[in-house]
Amino acid sequence: MKNKIHIMGASGSGTSTLGKALAEILPHKIFDADDYFWISKFTEQRPIPDRIEMLKSDLSQSEQWILSGATVNWGDYFKSYFDLVIFLWVPSEIRLERLQKREIERYGKEVLPDGDKHEQSQIFLEWASLYDHAGPEVRSKVLHEQWMNELSCPILRIEGDYSVEECVAMVKGYLSKSY
Repeated sequence: MKNKIHIMGASGSGTSTLGKALAEILPHKIFDADDYFWISKFTEQRPIPDRIEMLKSDLSQSEQWILSGATVNWGDYFKSYFDLVIFLWVPSEIRLERLQKREIERYGKEVLPDGDKHEQSQIFLEWASLYDHAGPEVRSKVLHEQWMNELSCPILRIEGDYSVEECVAMVKGYLSKSY
């Protein structure tokens, strides 16, 4: 059994969504890296030592868990924890469309050109658009690939525009073969 699962990918690739869906059918507790990265969601970052200590404490409370979201550049400490890493990749145009929709759902009119969060939203979307083309200096596919190359656990790659149900089925299929 893969007891300690990490799901990673670009912002908007569905890591949190897949993690929640898997936690509904597996006996695993779900943790989201954003809850450790941010003091105040998307505005104030938590210091790295604090992130590590909080996550280490929470993960130690459960034998079976899923960690969704990226820990690259701050979570190297946890590389040896993982029994399985699931890497999600979705084509950029689909991912960016998801993110734009999510920004509107989260902040409503505030992200429109006259809104208080418009500039912040545009900066975020610009950053997210770099994922497939940037180098390792930012959160990018190149950086994620380098990080995964250093792992000793298996990596399940789910690359393409799949529904949550299709991703769950792929993970369940993988897990059933790995017993």
